[in-house]
Amino acid sequence: MSTHQRNKKSKTDPNSKNLHPRNLHVQAYDFPSLIKSYPPLAPYVTTNAHNTLSVDFADSLAVKALNTALLKHHYHIANWDIPEGALCPPIPGRADYIHYIAELLGVSEPPTNVKSIKPTINLLDIGIGANGIYSLLACQIYGWQCVGSDINTHSLENVAAIIASNPTLKGDVKLRTQTDKHHIFDGIIQTGEYFDVSVCNPPFHASSDEALKSNQRKISNLSHHSNEQKSTAAKLNFGGLDAELWCKGGERLFLKKLIKESQMFSTQCRWFTSLVSKIDNVKPAKKLITKLGASDIREIEMKQGNKITRILAWTFM
Repeated sequence: MSTHQRNKKSKTDPNSKNLHPRNLHVQAYDFPSLIKSYPPLAPYVTTNAHNTLSVDFADSLAVKALNTALLKHHYHIANWDIPEGALCPPIPGRADYIHYIAELLGVSEPPTNVKSIKPTINLLDIGIGANGIYSLLACQIYGWQCVGSDINTHSLENVAAIIASNPTLKGDVKLRTQTDKHHIFDGIIQTGEYFDVSVCNPPFHASSDEALKSNQRKISNLSHHSNEQKSTAAKLNFGGLDAELWCKGGERLFLKKLIKESQMFSTQCRWFTSLVSKIDNVKPAKKLITKLGASDIREIEMKQGNKITRILAWTFM
């Protein structure tokens, strides 16, 4: 096994948000341009204590409107929407994952016209969710072909509606239902099929109660910083559907299942990857990957402001 590698930002990096250099969101949001692209964002934009334009990130509707505007303005994805209670992803952070995966695969700068190139990368999006964000960004930034799987049929229906509203996405994102909650790749990867990479954002928590408490802390902190109080309903609807936020055993057990099952499909996917939100889960995951005979393991550190998350990547090839 080759030496473990970790991507780190230079201390002299001028990128104030610490995002990937290719990320379109390295600078502050251009709210006037975003509002021009998506006028319904306007009511949520105000001048904050620093005398700059912003939105109240404790308000789920404001965050959703911002996401819709970002996807429309930067990625030409129209009519993006999620059901009430679905996970509302931070677009800059999700784009970072895709850019780091592109580096892992040896892909150079994004093409200027993704529709003019023949797709060369096949991506498997495990747990695509109702927002479909990784597949949508991978298609629009790099022109990749994506397959998204989920156990929640309502989530898949929502992604299908987004795709139907964007003709340029038709055929680029295929959706598959995972009918067995005990499996991840089995039942999704078909015989003779090959993927260059799989991506995954595992459920963080071990129970719905743990997820709810964490979510309430998050909203409380955001409300404190914005000096606003939000209703209980807004708090409950901010964080995500059950399958998106928690599973029995939490992130550690999910990673264990993901890693074990990846070995079964070691010849059908070049790189398996997953976000790991909790640092304590990295070491046992690496230990299991090594035990199963992976030929290479990478730990890619992503910094978004003061927050640090990690992509764990491994291959058996």
